[in-house]
Amino acid sequence: MNHHSRLGKHIGSVVILFFLFIVGFKANAQNGQSLFAANCASCHQVNKRLVGPALAGVEERGPWTDRKALHAWIHNPAGFMKTDPYTQGLFKEYGGVMMTAFPGLSEKDIDAILDYIKSVPAATAPVPGAATATNPEASGDNTLLFGILTLILAIVSFVLLQVNSNLKRLADDKEGVGGTEPLPFWRNKAYIAFVAVILFLISGYFTVSGAIGLGRSQKYEPVQPIFYSHKVHAGTNQISCLYCHGNTEVGKQANIPSVNICMNCHMGINEYKGPDKLVDGDGKEHDGTAEIQKLYQYAGFEYGKLWDASKAQPIPWVRIHNLPDHVYFNHSQHVKVGKVQCQSCHGEIQNMNEVYQFADLSMGWCINCHRNTQVQFKDNGFYSIYEQYHEKIKNGTLDTTNITVEKIGGTECQKCHY
Repeated sequence: MNHHSRLGKHIGSVVILFFLFIVGFKANAQNGQSLFAANCASCHQVNKRLVGPALAGVEERGPWTDRKALHAWIHNPAGFMKTDPYTQGLFKEYGGVMMTAFPGLSEKDIDAILDYIKSVPAATAPVPGAATATNPEASGDNTLLFGILTLILAIVSFVLLQVNSNLKRLADDKEGVGGTEPLPFWRNKAYIAFVAVILFLISGYFTVSGAIGLGRSQKYEPVQPIFYSHKVHAGTNQISCLYCHGNTEVGKQANIPSVNICMNCHMGINEYKGPDKLVDGDGKEHDGTAEIQKLYQYAGFEYGKLWDASKAQPIPWVRIHNLPDHVYFNHSQHVKVGKVQCQSCHGEIQNMNEVYQFADLSMGWCINCHRNTQVQFKDNGFYSIYEQYHEKIKNGTLDTTNITVEKIGGTECQKCHY
């Protein structure tokens, strides 16, 4: 009896240890994926060059075969580059654009990101949180697989407990030891309590997640009155975001373009001849020429004739990005002063046929950005009032690469709520 009992306990211990290992491994991978999405995805993909180089095989390049060198580079790129010719070459190759320093990331966080990069298959390069234009749901999230694995392990655990119970009963019968008939698992109070706790935790998790997500609309992708492809305009034709979204550098709002802005080009372009197919998030292909005709209807324009702009009607574009009324956000302060790229908040807009909300725009997401983003002091009149900082810069006693938005009050409540 003791032998069978010990055997059952050993089997149960092995299953529990295996389960805990899987949970720990998956949690670390998910943590690296979320860190990559929050800090790296706006400039890097794993297998594809973006604003910065592809990160696949990064630990096999230049000085970065040692993770300590990567830690130093990520914490202070400017300081690291002063003595390293490899990163100096990268700086020139990418047009003199300096990588943002991330002093707020711990070495453990960086290692989690590097482990995630190594786990991405070479054939695909999913960017967490940045779904493709044709499938906004596509991402590296394996939550469903993890849930199925957890369920299977739970079933195996119950089966092994039943086997252990039956072995104990058989051993007792053989030795003539009287015992009570084991209860079936659906009447066993321990099993019932275990299942109740598991259900409570699962329902609590989804309840809390749902409550936290109230008011957020990440991946929101509404159907617009005209199928407007940012991939064609901002990507293929390299039209600047600021041409259509005026006031972004000087005002709080990024204006939605009027019919006049569209007609500046489309008075002479009445058909679509681009190489790329116009496919929406549902996989439906659209006729670009027909979409231009929709624009003409709103504009009251007939191709080849003089346009009477007084007949134009506003296009009822559906707004995608909305912040709560109690949040203050100024585009000019970020775009002009902070020199933040549009892709940092809006994702790879130049690769989207249909625009969707890339980031969750939560308070935590904004604060993490402020903790990691360096202040652009050089030739920036906005920061002229920071006399103490400028004096230290002149004296050479202050390294500007270590000053984040957080250090000049970027995480104080009244910055965004007043």
